[in-house]
Amino acid sequence: MACFQRAVACALVLMSFFVGLSQAKDLLVGGKTDAWKIPSSESDSLNKWAEKARFLVGDSLAWKYDGQKDSVLQVTKEAYASCNTTSPIEEYKDGNTKVKLDRSGPFYFISGAEGHCEKGQKFVVVVLSQKHRHTGISPAPSPAEFEGGPAVAPTSSAYTLRGGFLVALGVLVLGLF
Repeated sequence: MACFQRAVACALVLMSFFVGLSQAKDLLVGGKTDAWKIPSSESDSLNKWAEKARFLVGDSLAWKYDGQKDSVLQVTKEAYASCNTTSPIEEYKDGNTKVKLDRSGPFYFISGAEGHCEKGQKFVVVVLSQKHRHTGISPAPSPAEFEGGPAVAPTSSAYTLRGGFLVALGVLVLGLF
C-alpha cells in the first residue's frame, strides 16, 4: 500500500510539472515595464531579449508605455525592415497592450512614434510551432531569413528535463510492478 501511495504522489507531482510547462504565459516585453523605448545601445535592444526567450503559440506579449507619446505597431517583414508605419497589421495605443501569439512563425513589432523605429525601437519574436513544443528541437532558421531579427535561442532545458522526468517515471512505475 505504501508503494502505491508513493507512486500516486509522484504521478501527481509530475502531472503538475507537465501542466505548468504547457500553459500559455504572459510575457512582459523586455522583462520590465519601461522596456518599450529607444535602446541606449545594441545590447539594450529588445531583439537581444527576444533571442533569449522562448515563445509558444498561445503566449501573450504585454507592453507598458505612455500611450500619449508612443504606440506599438504589428507590421509585415517588409515594413519592419524599412520602418514603414503607414499600413500596420495592427496598431495599439492604449499604453497597456497585450498581443496573443496565435500562430507559429515570426511576429514583427515597431514603434509608431516618429523616428523611434529608425533608432532601434523594434523587435521580432519567433513563435515555435506545436511540433517543436514537445520535441525539444530548435527550428533553427537562418537569422538572415528575418532581416535583422533575432537568431533563434537555444532550446530550453525545460524540455530536456521533461524527457528526463518521463524516463524516471517509467523506471519508477516498472520498479513498482
